[in-house]
Amino acid sequence: MILYLSRIHFPVTTLGPGRRIGLWFQGCSIRCKGCVSADTWGTGKGGVSINEIMAAIDPWLDEADGITISGGEPFDQPEALINLLAEIRSKTNKDILVYSGHPFEKIAPLVDQCKGTIDALISDPYEENASQTLALRGSDNQRLHCLTPLGETRFRQFDRTLKLSDKTFDIMFEEEGAIWLAGIPRRDDMRRLKTVLAKEGHIAVTTQDERSARGRTYDNPYS
Repeated sequence: MILYLSRIHFPVTTLGPGRRIGLWFQGCSIRCKGCVSADTWGTGKGGVSINEIMAAIDPWLDEADGITISGGEPFDQPEALINLLAEIRSKTNKDILVYSGHPFEKIAPLVDQCKGTIDALISDPYEENASQTLALRGSDNQRLHCLTPLGETRFRQFDRTLKLSDKTFDIMFEEEGAIWLAGIPRRDDMRRLKTVLAKEGHIAVTTQDERSARGRTYDNPYS
């Protein structure tokens, strides 16, 4: 079975407890305004087999504290997602967190088909103008669902407001020179970063959706 995947990384420390394997699906039908990962919207790219994914993450499974699946939109590839979750669960009892931009009510039948392989789920679309005060969520309309006893143990602690320690990123460097961040940025963080770098003579191109950014300016917070 083919699954369209954007990237895999280990360790990720900003999308759940501990050092986690991160898998980002490629393709998203929701396309929230202001999304920082617009590069994961396009469909039909990054096709790999589930066996290839399992081979890639196998060396990390013993060391990892959990697995986080995001995107893109994982539930836009429901059959592949269900099969991948089953394969991961057959290899490890570590917790699995899945992000979805769909309302929970829409994907609930698919969640039921996952048969306990999802320990925690964060649902609902990112809303650019909503408050951003809750842990593990990009906007406060998004909901945390603890779906198994392991999910309750591992993720109920995140049913709270943000702490300073939550406001961090993992930085990854790719061989061709690109840099990408894993984590949950606050509104306009990426645009502020571009402004800061521009004032230092650097040019940065980000993957943030810019449909609502016209006419905005951002001061250098470090000047």
